Amino acid sequence: MSKRHAAKYKIDRRMGQNIWGRPKSPVNRREYGPGQHGQRRKGKMSDFGTQLRAKQKLKGYYGSISERQFRGYYAEAVRMKGDSGENLVGLLECRLDAVVYRAKFVPTVFAARQFVNHGHVTVNGRKVNIPSFAVKPGDVVAVKEASRQMILVLEAVGLAERDVPDYLETDHNKMTTKLARVPTLTDVPYPVQMEPNLVVEFYSR
Repeated sequence: MSKRHAAKYKIDRRMGQNIWGRPKSPVNRREYGPGQHGQRRKGKMSDFGTQLRAKQKLKGYYGSISERQFRGYYAEAVRMKGDSGENLVGLLECRLDAVVYRAKFVPTVFAARQFVNHGHVTVNGRKVNIPSFAVKPGDVVAVKEASRQMILVLEAVGLAERDVPDYLETDHNKMTTKLARVPTLTDVPYPVQMEPNLVVEFYSR
């Protein structure tokens, strides 16, 4: 399990935003940062600080990604044709754990990592237990039949706080989803504004 799981709401408070859109986020009650000096941290940020925060927010959103992995996604995004920020979002959203989360098979991105790790998911009929596995357009991701009645899964399907994005073709009766296309930034239903262009600027300094 990611080390961040226990401190996931601390990320919300540090950012001053409810980055997952969860109703239990402490930011819904107090928007200032954690710690005794949290309410005083309101000064104007430098360009570096703005870029760093954008990087921390996007990286923190996906929960399980290490700095080394995230930098690797940036390097791959820069090598690809097109806008590097858009490419970065596309790579992150095509992670298997992100697809499982977006399809509403689990309630949180943290649960998605654990769900995949524990072998509850198949890709094109084959078991895959690597959360960072890159799902390609046309791939079919499914919850194993023996796992479909788990309380975690049943609760996630019924969540009203988010919808399945249209780049996934999801059937909750069969517990399958197909990646129709690699999403762009405007396709992804982030609860808060993400700025991958600032992330690219941060790493390209």
